[in-house]
Amino acid sequence: MRTMNCKQLGGACEKEFQASTFEEIAEMSKQHGMEMFKKKDEAHLEAMNKIQELMKNPEAMKDWFESKKKEFEALSED
Repeated sequence: MRTMNCKQLGGACEKEFQASTFEEIAEMSKQHGMEMFKKKDEAHLEAMNKIQELMKNPEAMKDWFESKKKEFEALSED
């Protein structure tokens, strides 16, 4: 298991997620983002806007995703 927080994954808070794979942790982060969206959390909405801008350029989004995956894989096991 490895741990990353919301900010490390492009979000706005220190909430931690633990998972065995990057795909699992990305899904946890996505679910958290949806919860924060429903709560209209301003900091998370701002972070989501930045990601949406990134998504307009598929190559940039792919590079960002790959960099986060490498960051996850470089973490030591919990």
